[in-house]
Amino acid sequence: MIRRLVPPLVAVILVAACSGHHRGRGGYGTGASPAPIPTAVASRTTVHPTLTISGIIAPYQNVMITSDLTEPADDVYVNEGDRVHAGEVIAVLDTADLRAELASDVANTSHTYYGGVLSIQQGVYTVRQDRVTLHTDQINLERDEALFREGYISRQTVDGQINTVNTDRQALASAISNMRANGNINGSWTPQLSSSAVNDVSQAGSINGTGLQASAIAQAEAQAQQIRVSIAKATIYSPVEGTVVNRNINPGQYPGAATIFVIQEDDKVFAELNASSADVFQITKGSPVTMTIPGSPGVRYTGTVIGVLGQVSPGSTNFTVKVLIPRANGRLVAGLPVTGTIALAPTTGIGVPTTSFLDDSHSTLLYVGKNDTAELAKVTEVASDGTTSIVTGVPAGTKVISNGQLGYTAGQSLSQVALPSNGSGQHHGRF
Repeated sequence: MIRRLVPPLVAVILVAACSGHHRGRGGYGTGASPAPIPTAVASRTTVHPTLTISGIIAPYQNVMITSDLTEPADDVYVNEGDRVHAGEVIAVLDTADLRAELASDVANTSHTYYGGVLSIQQGVYTVRQDRVTLHTDQINLERDEALFREGYISRQTVDGQINTVNTDRQALASAISNMRANGNINGSWTPQLSSSAVNDVSQAGSINGTGLQASAIAQAEAQAQQIRVSIAKATIYSPVEGTVVNRNINPGQYPGAATIFVIQEDDKVFAELNASSADVFQITKGSPVTMTIPGSPGVRYTGTVIGVLGQVSPGSTNFTVKVLIPRANGRLVAGLPVTGTIALAPTTGIGVPTTSFLDDSHSTLLYVGKNDTAELAKVTEVASDGTTSIVTGVPAGTKVISNGQLGYTAGQSLSQVALPSNGSGQHHGRF
């Protein structure tokens, strides 16, 4: 029995051995095909590169509020951390003594004014009376001279009347001089006065000019206006839209020389991004920027590069790219870390897949040379959008291996791995 079963078993083993020998000669199992080599043709194209760098948020400005008044605080309406709007009242200082001083000054101004009006009225009255007296005495002189010529009165009487007229002229000149010195009520310095009072004095006559009374009244008015300005300053407003980060005054406390509030304007903010010296040459003023916050990838803000600042510290090669974010609306706190993606200028040149590089420096790649042999090319990457890179060092039309991490080496015959000619597994887009 045993002897009859051996031949069939030997036959099975031989068949299996022959089958294995057949696979070894061809290198592939029955029905298997070689893996395709991904390639792409280098061609002229334009890329829109970006640069991603990180930094922190800085407020648009820190506004430090002080007061030169020596009045205590009546009310303080905000605390640290509160958001305030431009024009919002944040504190009020006590103005009782200022208002009392203003009332006194207004009374003094009124007294000075009406005293001035009285002086002007008296001056006008005196001038008019002196003119009447002079006119009367001149008529008397003319009568006396006529009587003297007819022999009715003596020369001495005429000479006495001449002296009287000369005295009248001197008195009138003095009255006019005094009236001019006091001024008039028709000047721009006139404070509040009823129209009837103005009319009464105007009817009496006036002399245009500033005058002593006008100067006194103007000075009193200026002093009263200064007190009004001080009272207005006692109400403290926020000059910006922002957040109160420092409050140094409480009700009853005098402001002194200290900063009583610090408000960070944060309706718009700056992002200060850290750039290297190589980055500086790529970034231009006005470039659009998309800002993201680590840990919150769905939150995005847009901004604009407003400048590339100098060295962060003397001797360093680190620079600051300043980005204005106009619509932060108080949600971007100072010191918050952010990442900015800056749109750089478009670049046109010979494009290859960014994945074709053999190293992290993006300076070497493989291309298909003569006789389907992998050849090494030294290149310089000019710009990249992350998918396509503009390079120098290879001419247009060069077929490059689009995946530099497959392990192919320079000099390797690509025909041994059956480089497909029908484009299967190749990148046919033009770069």
